[in-house]
Amino acid sequence: MQIKKQIIYLDNNATTPIDRRVLEAMMPFLTNEFANANSTHLFGVRSYEAVKVARAQVADLIGAEANETVFTSGSTEAINLAIKGIAENYQSRGKHIVTVSTEHSAVLDTCKYLESKGYEVTYLPVKPDGLIDLPILKGSLRSDTILVSVMFVNNETGVIQPIKEIAEMAHEKGALFMTDATQAVGKISVDVDEFGIDLLCMSGHKLYAPKGVGALYVRQRSNRVKLSPLLHGGGHERGMRSGTLNVPGIVALGMACALAQKEMEQDAENITILRDKLESVLQNIEEAFVNGSKEKRIYNVCNICFPGIDANMLIGRMKNVAVSNGSACTASIIEPSHVLVAMGVSDDDAFSAIRFSLGRFNVKEDIDAVVDILEKIIPEIKSISNC
Repeated sequence: MQIKKQIIYLDNNATTPIDRRVLEAMMPFLTNEFANANSTHLFGVRSYEAVKVARAQVADLIGAEANETVFTSGSTEAINLAIKGIAENYQSRGKHIVTVSTEHSAVLDTCKYLESKGYEVTYLPVKPDGLIDLPILKGSLRSDTILVSVMFVNNETGVIQPIKEIAEMAHEKGALFMTDATQAVGKISVDVDEFGIDLLCMSGHKLYAPKGVGALYVRQRSNRVKLSPLLHGGGHERGMRSGTLNVPGIVALGMACALAQKEMEQDAENITILRDKLESVLQNIEEAFVNGSKEKRIYNVCNICFPGIDANMLIGRMKNVAVSNGSACTASIIEPSHVLVAMGVSDDDAFSAIRFSLGRFNVKEDIDAVVDILEKIIPEIKSISNC
């Protein structure tokens, strides 16, 4: 009998595996504790109490209050709720939004939708290292700017934007500040007060919880934010997101946040060692170069270009290794990464880029195996390409 090869998983920015402790926490609510959290009987109250605990766990991780957490199906829904909710509720103050050309498609597509409804959107460029130019941001802000939305950590390159400075600039003009923190929460310290964040989006399947659950932080203290809901019908989540609560997913997200709060520093230390080991070897491959700032970058990502190599061919040859050539959300679109192109990378080089994103469960043996595979197959692909 042929034994299936073990997968070496280096695509954690696309989705993380569920931590076994997270699975154990949610299992009762997939089996015996199945009651609706809005039911008033004792059975339902138990589910409600579990949601209450999870809401506090999510809030604690980002320095928020429990009543500032709105549960969603993930970051895409949270982003839509935040941007469209602000656009509708604050249009009397203005119809101008500022974002960045390297944002996730959930932000960019939502902004394009709002442009069709009469809103004006400024898409900021980025420098070759992937960082925005703060003077350009400052010059783009106007008296009618209602929202500035900038991703905390880029999902393709891992570049970390200067969030605190950006938020301060937005607030000086009277605009609200939102960040898609999907790739930051659970990996690095994110405090909504310290960074001046008014709205924050996160997704469970990026921090070892299952797919289909996420959260939106909506500031309710100083500079209170008001949103118009996307979904109506029942007034759940204080009227901001109607629909029966996904109790198992919410419990899982809460546990994942609690674990991240305890283990984030150790995870960072372990993963940094592995990422740096991988990157140091890969950079020695002829002509290879890293995309994005090396200094302002999260510790688990290496986006590296192998000029002259078709990334899809490379991924196909890697067999039991899971990596990515861009965002999983746009993987079906055959075009160069909009993030890399915005950074000035040529189309050919963008098609030659691979994203390695490491996680909590990677080990040294994974890195050694991947290095061995790449050192063998890259020369083979180059020889084929040169024929």
